[in-house]
Amino acid sequence: MPQSNDQHSQLERQLMMQNEMRERQMALQIAWSREFLKYFGTFFGIAAISLTAGAIRRKKPAFLFPIIPLSFIFTYQYDLGYGTLLQRMKGEAENILETEKSKLQLPRGVITFENLEKARRKQSKFFIDK
Repeated sequence: MPQSNDQHSQLERQLMMQNEMRERQMALQIAWSREFLKYFGTFFGIAAISLTAGAIRRKKPAFLFPIIPLSFIFTYQYDLGYGTLLQRMKGEAENILETEKSKLQLPRGVITFENLEKARRKQSKFFIDK
């Protein structure tokens, strides 16, 4: 059955709206990451200086070990906010969509109207029986 011009326009508007919402959500994620990085970067800098000073003063290099996991968190947040992490994630997602489609399937398959109706009838019968 061919789509009318109105249906086509409505579908295009819906797709544009969904894409606009996706772009806004991604922008918000990037902005959140950049804001978090400011606070975490300050914490990381103070912690690194303090731990290094403590290691030198007490002559115990073990004081430097907490810097390692903290640096991974800092690097991840920097990459998300200012680096290429999102582009790499997009590339990996495209690869999954192309080569690993079976991993994306829902348990019991795609939800259908018939399945929903069957579940709805079963649930309404359950409440009527009580």
